[in-house]
Amino acid sequence: MRRKRGAGATAAIAAGAVGLIAVTIGAATAATAVFFARKVVTPPEKREEDVRITRVDLAAGEITLVASEETRMRGRYGLWFDHDAGHARLGDVIDDGEREVRRSIDSVDFGRLDRATRGRINGWYHLGPWELELPYDNAVIETELGPAPAWVIRSADDSARWVIQVHGRGAKRPEALRAVPPAYDAGWNSLLISYRNDGDAPESEDRRYGLGGTEWADVVAATRFAVEHGAEEIVLMGWSMGGAISLQAVLRSAEVRERLVGVMLDSPAIDWADILRFQGQLYNLPPELGDLVVRVLGGPLGSGLTGIGAPIDVEELDPIARADEFDVPMLLMHSVDDGFVPIDGSSRFAAARPDLIEFEVFEGARHTKLWNAEPERWTGLVRSWLERRTESAARMGDEAQIAG
Repeated sequence: MRRKRGAGATAAIAAGAVGLIAVTIGAATAATAVFFARKVVTPPEKREEDVRITRVDLAAGEITLVASEETRMRGRYGLWFDHDAGHARLGDVIDDGEREVRRSIDSVDFGRLDRATRGRINGWYHLGPWELELPYDNAVIETELGPAPAWVIRSADDSARWVIQVHGRGAKRPEALRAVPPAYDAGWNSLLISYRNDGDAPESEDRRYGLGGTEWADVVAATRFAVEHGAEEIVLMGWSMGGAISLQAVLRSAEVRERLVGVMLDSPAIDWADILRFQGQLYNLPPELGDLVVRVLGGPLGSGLTGIGAPIDVEELDPIARADEFDVPMLLMHSVDDGFVPIDGSSRFAAARPDLIEFEVFEGARHTKLWNAEPERWTGLVRSWLERRTESAARMGDEAQIAG
């Protein structure tokens, strides 16, 4: 087993590496690039409570929040508060003022919302499969790092068609529960997986994200599990970084491709360099910073600077450059108002393979909150796309019988 570096040795390596970079690009810029590089690969231990709560009226079922792009979003959302010790569900906007936004409260699941002053909004309206009123099983997938928990929700006829759900960065399995009802209605089983360093699955030795470059192996394990339990046709669905993970699994694993009949992507991370540039600009930093972060992640000093076990070559993770290698239909959904992962990468990916990719553009929805903003449209897209995969497979089966 590889011996872990001591804190002093790691700090010395990092300090020396920053010094070398600073010689060429400036100390302040180098430090900022290292900070962002480390942040993007480090799973968050604490989530920022960036929503300010000004009033809570439990009797009236209303909450007032300081106005922002997040608090103004239409639709239903989860609200975590008290450092994730409390959870409530918010309904749509009742009143949108210049400084404050008033929303309905659908429920307070646990915690004292009436005492909360800050919180964070996310798209997980459902906390677990038990809320969907569908039979489900807790499962364990054997990965190369150890057992990883998963949920299995089987269709009414327990079909041989499976959707494997791959959640995004900083998220967990509940993120994908929104896709279970349309998959169930279309006759598909759902397998919601965990993967390394997400807080549920086993950690890798470096405890860092690989931006898809390491996590794809856990999707291979999930595919193997599905096949062992009767899967004959598989669709991968990836959310945000889960999209990057899913696409890497397709490109790198013949085992995944063997029964793959399609891919669905919600707000996917396609072009990491573009994402890093965009993120830097949110902090009023120059666009060149993203390129520097790419150099830090992929350079020989990247391990000492960020803690990653091996350099991450962002260019190797670019599915656009390898678009000609894909051969299954895809449903790609992204919002122009994403606010976290720019839509540009998805647009270029769709343009590279218009023969395979059905590109659905949303407006007014934030990152991975397309269902929340337009639940009927989103649900209809997922259900109809899966139904078409079923019909396509049936036609192919009929043609094979005729040929035989």
